[in-house]
Amino acid sequence: MRTRTDSDDPVSPGLAHHDLRHHGDAEVRDDGADLTDLAVNVRPGTPPDWLRERIAASLTTLAAYPDGRAARAAVAARHGLPVERVLLTAGVAEAFVLLARALPARHPVVVHPQFTEPEAALAGAGHTVRRVLLDAGDGFRLDPAAVPEEADLVVVGNPTNPTSVLHPAEDLLRLARPGRTLVVDEAFMDAVPGEPEALAARGDVPGLVVLRSLTKTWGLAGLRIGYVLADPATVAALAAAQPLWPVSTPALAAAEACVTPAALAEAEAAARRKAVERAHLLAGLAEFDGVRAVEPAAGPFVLVATDSADAVRERLRALGFAARRGDTFPGLGPRWLRLAVRDRETTDRFLRALGLALSAVRA
Repeated sequence: MRTRTDSDDPVSPGLAHHDLRHHGDAEVRDDGADLTDLAVNVRPGTPPDWLRERIAASLTTLAAYPDGRAARAAVAARHGLPVERVLLTAGVAEAFVLLARALPARHPVVVHPQFTEPEAALAGAGHTVRRVLLDAGDGFRLDPAAVPEEADLVVVGNPTNPTSVLHPAEDLLRLARPGRTLVVDEAFMDAVPGEPEALAARGDVPGLVVLRSLTKTWGLAGLRIGYVLADPATVAALAAAQPLWPVSTPALAAAEACVTPAALAEAEAAARRKAVERAHLLAGLAEFDGVRAVEPAAGPFVLVATDSADAVRERLRALGFAARRGDTFPGLGPRWLRLAVRDRETTDRFLRALGLALSAVRA
């Protein structure tokens, strides 16, 4: 496997080279155009009616301060863990900030390309981050040996945003060792049928911290709810860095609702449908010369490379589609785009637009 280690530039130059605060929602909101959204990975048609009703019912209790005990216990039960191993957060983004501020990391490493908030949070807390850059030639697969031995905080996504690569759990576990915090971002794991490589339920791995989001599958990006699974001492340290009442009452109600057996069955069914829809998108992309998708893909999005991707993206905007630019992710460049997986009808419309965009750019 080929990897690169970006070891000689501290975080501040890295921030100059990549806009780590750029996210997919910016692609949709930039000019107010009415665009079909392929840039944001939130599942369309969510939150479902039953979840809206649960959240709405919580509004009658807004006069009281939030009480997260029931939601925390529900999340713990969902993963078969003691409640002391669970911390509820205002989305996974808050968890990255807490980790950066509360843990005494001296040699943090972020495995890229991946979600950029971990590095941005570490930079904001004054850390100098070392990057391990996975290689497109290997399908962006993780090589545990590429992570420096002295790293005492390692962050990796699984499945990884934006590559949609699902790393084997055994490869991730090779990164764990005493004296190191291993942070695995499983924000999209509930979009993988059966969650075969999940580490969320593991309470026996030293230094393991697993992050989960409820905003993607359930359409709660505006509500902000996620959680941390870690050893009790780490949970306590992160909780001490949180402000008082960090998770709102409606978000707590959503967390409790989204981990019930019925909700988990609904999420599993959605993940299986998404896998079929992703296969349809990948088959369509394979029909175009000069367009290469990263496969196998496991998340609700795919990463594609093509020449003049920025020009193609602008043409797609003119044709009514928003795609996520890839050059803001360390380890990628101007040839990359990330595409959210949508239903077959939307995908077919997009593929026709992509053909027009490619023809126009090549002309």
